[in-house]
Amino acid sequence: MPVTADISWQKLTTFGIGSGTPVVAEPSDDIELSTLLKFCHQKDIPHFILGNGSNVVGTDAEFNGVVIRLRHGSFVHISPGRSHITVGSGVRLNSLIRFAAEHGWGGMSGLAGIPGSVGGAIRMNAGANGMTVGDMILEVFGFDDTGTPWAVSYENINWEYRGSDIPDNAVITGAIFKLEKVDEAEEEEAISSEIERRRLVEPRGRNAGCVFKNPSQSTHAGMLIDLAGCKGLNNGGVQVSEEHANYIVNLQQASESDFIELAQNVVGKVYDNSGIILKPEVEFVNPEVREKFVHGSKPVKVVVLKGGDSSEREVSLESGAAVAAALRNVGYDVTETDIKELEVTDEMRQADIVFPVLHGGFGEGGDLQELMEKEKICFVGCGSQACRDTIDKIKSKEIMDKAGLPNPPWAVLSSVDASLPENMSFPVICKAPSEGSTVGIELVHNQDEWHNALKQCLELDKTVLIETYIKGREMTVGIVDGCAMTPVEIVYPGEMYDYDAKYTHALGETFYYCPPRNISETEQEKAKELALEFNRVVNARDMIRIDFIVTEDQLYILEGNTIPGFTASSLLPKSAGQEGMSFEMLCAKLVSTALKRR
Repeated sequence: MPVTADISWQKLTTFGIGSGTPVVAEPSDDIELSTLLKFCHQKDIPHFILGNGSNVVGTDAEFNGVVIRLRHGSFVHISPGRSHITVGSGVRLNSLIRFAAEHGWGGMSGLAGIPGSVGGAIRMNAGANGMTVGDMILEVFGFDDTGTPWAVSYENINWEYRGSDIPDNAVITGAIFKLEKVDEAEEEEAISSEIERRRLVEPRGRNAGCVFKNPSQSTHAGMLIDLAGCKGLNNGGVQVSEEHANYIVNLQQASESDFIELAQNVVGKVYDNSGIILKPEVEFVNPEVREKFVHGSKPVKVVVLKGGDSSEREVSLESGAAVAAALRNVGYDVTETDIKELEVTDEMRQADIVFPVLHGGFGEGGDLQELMEKEKICFVGCGSQACRDTIDKIKSKEIMDKAGLPNPPWAVLSSVDASLPENMSFPVICKAPSEGSTVGIELVHNQDEWHNALKQCLELDKTVLIETYIKGREMTVGIVDGCAMTPVEIVYPGEMYDYDAKYTHALGETFYYCPPRNISETEQEKAKELALEFNRVVNARDMIRIDFIVTEDQLYILEGNTIPGFTASSLLPKSAGQEGMSFEMLCAKLVSTALKRR
């Protein structure tokens, strides 16, 4: 077995960083590898598995262990079967893709051009163009760190974004791929096309590939780095690529510390700009550097409150789960709490920040916010008074009238026997003043429907808000951190945007257009101006969504929502997305904005 101690990390990796010269052993088959692993285990010698070195940051420090390089013998063998291919972990991924195409198998052309070996690609579940290596795996095999044979079949692997639950101590020596039959010429053309596409967009110069993981499929690390103004940023001999911001290029003989300082600077700038915490995709040889870089900063602890006690509980549970998942994706330490009673828990007190995703009831009505204010707990969203003024449709009407904001004519009744106010005529809208999510809203066409509508609303609240029914186009404007988002037009099948139109769709599908299709740009800009004024007069903060009805000659504000929905179909995330803000970016923005008040 060849063993050397005169090759530096600069030559062992594509990045070319690391002046240290580790002991490198290159076994040629399973027997030699197993013997070496057993020896290292018995002698308590650390080892580092290296393939093509394309995703690795070397070290300037002494590596007190053995680098096991799998690039000879059986580890670079490819064996075709009738319905699958067995391939060694040291085979370059591109070589596998080309070999498969030459034998009439394909489906991997979208991964062409990804540098590195099969073993590294499996370890990080390499992917591109909507596919990953894990999609094609039948079995992965190798040894554990004691030299004992190990294998796992596809049904027992939980593939994740840029990873899996394959044990960290597993040394992958090969895998079985199941590919589809394809036309050889077409597959070769697809492979060449993908390699050419990558050549045009990826930077030249020595690099380790993408440095940071994408927080999600819709939130790319390169975009976040670019938005944070990091393109071209340099330190010593390394620079953030001007071509693709998620690449750091070794311009000259850069040191390990040059890279670490620059990468940490990028992480800090992205966090300051977006609230998102980038995680490394590259592998660090030096365990101390790895620990410092990955776990060096204490993650922000967020408690996401969901559920509540209102009629919107189920929607809140869904919204809260979505927010929690998004915040985990962008690096936060998240705890989800299904809160059913008005209280401040120790969990909330110990968190860095609380994110209430509670629609209606004590969670949106200001009661919970008041308790958190008294205990000086930092939380996302409006303060208690803004919540009370906005959820109470009558109080909100009074504020709008005082500020001169246009809204439908209204009156308040408190008896099921009350008559229609003299200054109104049918049709009218009856609303339970403190409900949300279109709960407790009745469209009354005539006298026959009048008293039953009052009865329905009074079962939910002690008073009823009566509004003149205004027929028009519906639109909503979201505001995030004082900025008005692109409006969303709501086109529903019935006469109004009620619970069915929003959730159950018995009368047909509701369509959401962002930007609006049937509302002029002038009307949209006017709505944004009115929404910002509503935001100001109720003293909202962080986020709010304001609903409008648009007629031929007038815009009317219907109401505001201080904790709008955060489900996949919710309107604030939709309008933020039109502004280039993914769901993860929106949630992180709200957390980071609130944290600045601490």
